[in-house]
Amino acid sequence: MAYISGESREQMTMFPEVVDDYITQDNPVRFIEAFVDGLDMGGLGFGRAEPKDLGRPGYDPRDLLKLYIYCYLNRVRSSRRMEIEAGRNLELMWLMRKLRPDFKTIADFRKENTKALKKVFHQFSEICRRLELFGGELLAVDGSKFRASNSRKKNFSPAKLKKLIENTDKRIEEYLKQLDDGDSEEERRQETVEAVNEKIEKLRKIREEYKQTQEKMENRGEKQLSVTDPDARLMKSAQGMHVSYNVQMAVDSKHKMIVEMELTNQENDQHQLSSIAGQAKKELGVEEIEVVADMGYYDCDQVKECADKGITVYMGKPGVKVIKGVYSKERFGYIAQKDAYICPAGEELRYRTTDKQKSMRLYKTDSCENCGLKKQCTSGEGPRVIKRHIHERVMEEMATRVKGNREKLRLRKELVEHPWGTIKRSLDQGYFLLRGTEKVAAEMRLTGLVYNIKRAFNIVGVPKLIEALG
Repeated sequence: MAYISGESREQMTMFPEVVDDYITQDNPVRFIEAFVDGLDMGGLGFGRAEPKDLGRPGYDPRDLLKLYIYCYLNRVRSSRRMEIEAGRNLELMWLMRKLRPDFKTIADFRKENTKALKKVFHQFSEICRRLELFGGELLAVDGSKFRASNSRKKNFSPAKLKKLIENTDKRIEEYLKQLDDGDSEEERRQETVEAVNEKIEKLRKIREEYKQTQEKMENRGEKQLSVTDPDARLMKSAQGMHVSYNVQMAVDSKHKMIVEMELTNQENDQHQLSSIAGQAKKELGVEEIEVVADMGYYDCDQVKECADKGITVYMGKPGVKVIKGVYSKERFGYIAQKDAYICPAGEELRYRTTDKQKSMRLYKTDSCENCGLKKQCTSGEGPRVIKRHIHERVMEEMATRVKGNREKLRLRKELVEHPWGTIKRSLDQGYFLLRGTEKVAAEMRLTGLVYNIKRAFNIVGVPKLIEALG
């Protein structure tokens, strides 16, 4: 029995097939075409939105944006690979009408239109709202580390620079000692001496570079400096220590669509909640919304800011470090009516003063000195002092909410891990190609855009998305 065979490559056809015959009506490229053609490129801020009367004609920014969206959807981000794909990929030939811009033109488009690329993300969000893909009731907020275009070897801290300079000085001294020993023994050949001198000169240049980096860091007052991408920072992640950016994301609970994304070079999430949650609420256009986050965001000021914005937060409380054999703060009951704490011995700790940062209220009693439980209450010689954050009431209210809604905390991981997993694994975009906060933020939004497009394809399909464009 014979195999299924294809047509002969030499077979001529009377009526050649057109490229459009290969693109089905539900092919994603048809939505990309319709979506980009409907954008106001000038209003979004794209360069060359209107062709110039003089000079050499340039590429329409719509064509280059189509190329980027298609390629990011299909795990292609390198401008050189995009150039190759434009010449061999049938779907791209249809989408680009056989245009094949060179890699430099492709790369420059991404670098020169950073602000406009950020706005395209929100343009697609409008379509999602039209199709009711956002629930607007519950958001999950999370942060994840994405590697920057900067080697760890090109990231420096004061301690690392000091050690490198010391090691370089030590190697220079070793080479100088070799020259001294060779001179005294008169055994060194001229070419050997020249080779050692070259090594010393090279080390001195390296040392000078280290010193310049050290001075630059001191002048900026920074704790670390990345040479290739100055805005990136060394951060700890599940994969170890890498020079990275911290990407913040707010995900709607209805269909796990990304509502908002923000970029920061802060190593932790503690001070990020109010900003990302507030932007997401504004994007959804709702008066009130609930937000669930992990314990990495635990911060009284942030939760208070969210409450003031109409954002109800659900978050677990991190464990408190307890001194062995000493009563923890949880053993002291707070009485709101009296603004006082009751200690295990039954004494009242009254408010006395506020700390220098104006964030903590301090409570204590004069009965500690003669109390029989003092050794179990404090390890110091003075009275036991209880600190209460000025916004601790909102944290207590949140703890009460969480106690009756544990399922929302469990839901958080389910919501945020889906986008992170799709972006980093399915789309292979767990690292950035561009450098600098502004450019990286544009690349991040482009990644968020293609995730939402991919998700919308799976939920409503290409034809319905095209129909929503009107």
